[in-house]
Amino acid sequence: MTAFWTEADYDDHELVQLVRDPKSGLTAIFALHSTHLGPGAGGTRFWHYAEPGDAMRDALRLSRGMSYKNAMAGLPMGGGKAVILADKNRNKTPEMLAAFADAVESLGGRYVTAEDVGISEADMAAVAQRTQYVSGLPVQGLDAAGGDPGPFTALGIFLGIKAAVKHKLGKDSVAGVHVAIQGTGSVGGGVARLLAREGARLTLSDIDAERAAKLAAELGAETAASDAIMSVACDVFSPNALGAILDDEGIARLDCQVVAGGANNQLKRAEHGPLLAKRGILYAPDYVINAGGIISVTLEYLCRVEKTPCDINEVRKRIALIPGRLEQIWQESDTSGSSPDQVADRMAQKLIGR
Repeated sequence: MTAFWTEADYDDHELVQLVRDPKSGLTAIFALHSTHLGPGAGGTRFWHYAEPGDAMRDALRLSRGMSYKNAMAGLPMGGGKAVILADKNRNKTPEMLAAFADAVESLGGRYVTAEDVGISEADMAAVAQRTQYVSGLPVQGLDAAGGDPGPFTALGIFLGIKAAVKHKLGKDSVAGVHVAIQGTGSVGGGVARLLAREGARLTLSDIDAERAAKLAAELGAETAASDAIMSVACDVFSPNALGAILDDEGIARLDCQVVAGGANNQLKRAEHGPLLAKRGILYAPDYVINAGGIISVTLEYLCRVEKTPCDINEVRKRIALIPGRLEQIWQESDTSGSSPDQVADRMAQKLIGR
């Protein structure tokens, strides 16, 4: 691997740090992209990478995405990310989480962590035993912000899909609209249930075929193989698994009018946003449409720090602003000729002083 600061995804990050604790087996990468608006906030990903360079690229890309996401969501937080490099068996121990928590604490509040792929609420609760710089902790009652960010992320994506359907297809409802959903975990499954409730026609896919089939049976949906979902003829393709799927090959396979989903960093490279636009496919920038989760956990964290109650209705109000932000992006895209991702990036960069 070349020096990380020569990587295409390095974007004048304020801090990139490798943490090793041989005793616990911890190897982690911390990336702070920007603290212009506040502490760098973003989840911790626990993942096995075949190549270490992929972990670095993930940390760089995801932390930049968090800068943009938090800025566009109007949150007083910057962008950061942590990646824990798991072994092939994804072994995770209390000692490893403790070492990770100590590393977070050593940053003195410059980074606030939360859940991400491979990390649970229980893991974050364990981390919180050794550092205060944790968001998304389990909450008591149904009227408090925080806890599992998945349902809040799903709500924002659902509202964003509805906005995209209205903008592109001229429909006020998703009833009868065919949505192909890639990934049926906490977020994708939540999106599917919300869409089904409003009468959308669904095709579901997941690398765990049994999970997709079970949800399809529950919702009366169809299924597709994980390697075929991007080629399904549909109105909306909704990626809710891992990112970088929208490359030359992936975009060529699409048979849809809208791409709107929760996966982070869906575009593999900068040129792929304009390529989508050239094909006439409306794109919902991922860090705008999937901001519901970070809105929830950030408000939970801020309320805990400030020792004030945090009403879940405030979370819902902020998530309800996501469709308006998307519409603003699409309108400027239509007027300027720039692709939606380019418009969104310019807006976010201005907000973080870049």
